[in-house]
Amino acid sequence: MNYPDNFEQKIGFDSIRQMLDENCVSVLGQRYLEQLRFETDHALISDLLNEVEEFRNILQSTRSFPSQDYFNLIPELERIRIEGTYIQQEQLFDLKSSLQVIQECKAYFKVNDDAGYPTLEGIAEQILIDPFIMEKIIMIIDDKGRIKDNASPGLKEVRKDLKSRLGKVDRKISQALDMAKKEGWTNKDVEVTIRNGRVVIPVLSANKRMIRGFIHDESATGQTVYIEPEEVFDTNNEIRELEIAEKREIIKILEAFTAYIRPLIDELVNDYFILGRLDSIRARARFAIRVNAIKPRVLDETIIDWKKAVHPLLFLSHRERKMEIVPLDISLGSKERILIISGPNAGGKSVCLKTVGLLQYSLQCGLLVPMDESSVCGLFQKIFIDIGDEQSLENDLSTYSSHLLNIKYFLEHSDKETLFLIDEFGTGTEPQLGGVIAETALEALNRNKSQGVITTHYANLKLLADQENGIINAAMLFDSKKMKPLYQLKIGKPGSSFAFEIARNIGFPEDVLDKASMKTGRSQLDFEQQLQQLEIEKREVEKQQQQFSVADAFLAEMIDKYEMLLSELESSKNEILESAQEEAMDVISRSNKLIEKTIKDIKEAQASRIKTQEARLKIKEHAEEIETTKKKVHHKKKRSAPKEPVEPIEIKKELEVGDAVKLLEHNTVGEIIAIKKGKAKVLSGSVTLDIPLNQLAITRKQKPIKSSKSAYKGIYNELSQKTANFMTTLDVRGKRAEEALSLMQKYLDDAMLVSSKEVRIVHGKGDGIL
Repeated sequence: MNYPDNFEQKIGFDSIRQMLDENCVSVLGQRYLEQLRFETDHALISDLLNEVEEFRNILQSTRSFPSQDYFNLIPELERIRIEGTYIQQEQLFDLKSSLQVIQECKAYFKVNDDAGYPTLEGIAEQILIDPFIMEKIIMIIDDKGRIKDNASPGLKEVRKDLKSRLGKVDRKISQALDMAKKEGWTNKDVEVTIRNGRVVIPVLSANKRMIRGFIHDESATGQTVYIEPEEVFDTNNEIRELEIAEKREIIKILEAFTAYIRPLIDELVNDYFILGRLDSIRARARFAIRVNAIKPRVLDETIIDWKKAVHPLLFLSHRERKMEIVPLDISLGSKERILIISGPNAGGKSVCLKTVGLLQYSLQCGLLVPMDESSVCGLFQKIFIDIGDEQSLENDLSTYSSHLLNIKYFLEHSDKETLFLIDEFGTGTEPQLGGVIAETALEALNRNKSQGVITTHYANLKLLADQENGIINAAMLFDSKKMKPLYQLKIGKPGSSFAFEIARNIGFPEDVLDKASMKTGRSQLDFEQQLQQLEIEKREVEKQQQQFSVADAFLAEMIDKYEMLLSELESSKNEILESAQEEAMDVISRSNKLIEKTIKDIKEAQASRIKTQEARLKIKEHAEEIETTKKKVHHKKKRSAPKEPVEPIEIKKELEVGDAVKLLEHNTVGEIIAIKKGKAKVLSGSVTLDIPLNQLAITRKQKPIKSSKSAYKGIYNELSQKTANFMTTLDVRGKRAEEALSLMQKYLDDAMLVSSKEVRIVHGKGDGIL
């Protein structure tokens, strides 16, 4: 039950009906949608929503559903119920095409019986088409709608004779035309034509008596006449008789077929109704895809718990203008039944109210609704709405009188299963009296346990929410600094009308506003403004706090990872250096032993030439071994930890203890710890070497390794910036597959980097590009 009679026009559902009609591919589907109405049975509504949801999944799948040749043969089938009638040839061709579609629809769900379409499969199972009907039709008519020659023996014989006669006429008429051209009785470029269903040749009027025959017509100028030659006249008469016989045979064939299907007309009519129903479901599914609608959770109780709900018509309008729409979060139930929305004009109060009415009505008409999938929807037995100006000159009703009549109806018929929607409650008369009447009416509706949404500017209605259980305030937020509405509904606190701020923003005379402020009371204006602005700033702080919390948590995790990595690197570095030092000490030890042994061998051999050469060869071989070891140690050092390059400077004439020096032959850096007899003791790492002074060069001391705190600071700044700029929605509509994949990979990497728990990928069906 809905009130008033023009309820659908009030909430905009008539526009949705028109869009649904445009999405149909047949008159059958449009007529089925005409029966779409407000339902209250939970099981029925669930079935309606399930069938649309399943068809939405079909439209978004890879296998297409039949969508052509949805002809309406019901009028023709009803006509041929009468004995003595027969189906027309054109309708027979449409019957063939549409029955093929009906068979394909039924077969679609047979092939996809495990694809999760139980509701639609149940509908398709109701198709009762007789397979022998299609066999008979195929025997009668071809794919171009022409009755086949072998549809009956009599038709085959008639057409055989007709074809023979036509060939004979063609030959004779061609001969007559050639002679006429040769004799100059007609122009050289004329061809045979048809007049009154007879084959004729064009002849110049001056030569019309040169050819014996029957004149059927002449040209508009009278210069040409069309003559049927005498030699083909009789044959044409025979052709005419055969054509009549052909029509008689075709009628016999159609009568026989009609007699066959006449007992099956009820089943065929049922099949066409199902075809129309499937078309109407497809139309609702296509509309659902267009407005991003989903199937919410539906309970058999009076409840509204919607998340991110949007007005479908407003959504389409904003999308065409490339504008964003602010979604609506709203909750109504047994405890908080009535929502009083206040706020500035043009702030979205009426849109909020119409959104509630349109979505609830659409849902109970079997349409999917645009809101978040976590939303919970209930069912109402009645929806009442009072919106707009209903004044009537014919009935002598003022605007306020019409509002009072509507509220009177609400009070008389509302109960706990009623949803009422009232826009600008109490307006149209003296404010104080109108506010009192509105307040008492609202108390009565609350006592009836009805649920509803009202919009108002009256302060007494805002205060009522603090006094009455079941009534709660809500505000449409308004940024008083930027002087623009935010179109966001905030439940829990009343909103200000911002009358003075809006007036000042449009350039209203300041002196008039000052006097009005004095009469109203400055404290009241400041209180309402500060209340709203504090709420806006609170929401901004909560948003930024959430972003910082995410960034801090991620930063702490990254710092732990970097510290662990740095520790592992330091450990590896120390192990490599220790290994290198051990190898170096081993090389030096073996070198000293080799030199001592060589000197001993030379002394014992009394410096014989051959023994000396063998000793030198051993030293050379060991030198090569040392060089190989040196390269190996140098490679390990390079892998251990990169250091800044050591830059040599000018060689001093006198080296001193404590100088940092570079070993020119070994490219090693050390520090002089002692100088004696032209040699210096150089400490390189933990190894002490005796090196001649002329093989040393002064170099700068190594700079200490920079602290990693600056690196942490850079990482923190980069992560903070990335987190602040991260968007939780990626739109890939209109993208090609490769481009979309690339965008998604980078986007998901960034989402993991900022620890986003949930992201949204927006794509579309479109032309199947993606």
